[in-house]
Amino acid sequence: MSNQGSGGNVIAAICNIFFPGLGQLVQGRLLPAIIFAIVCVGGYALWWLIIPAIIAAIFHLYSILDAATFNSNG
Repeated sequence: MSNQGSGGNVIAAICNIFFPGLGQLVQGRLLPAIIFAIVCVGGYALWWLIIPAIIAAIFHLYSILDAATFNSNG
């Protein structure tokens, strides 16, 4: 049975809504947390260039989905 939709994944996904990568950090996945945080914060910081902000928004949504569907069993 998959871990998808478990309480921990729901909490991680909610954490990612507030700050990209925080949910991965809650799950104990440091490298994905750092990557999501850097890409999203950097992209949002360059919002006036439009394209980086769009990329950041896509990564932000993906970070939420990644946390929600993470399966620690492999």
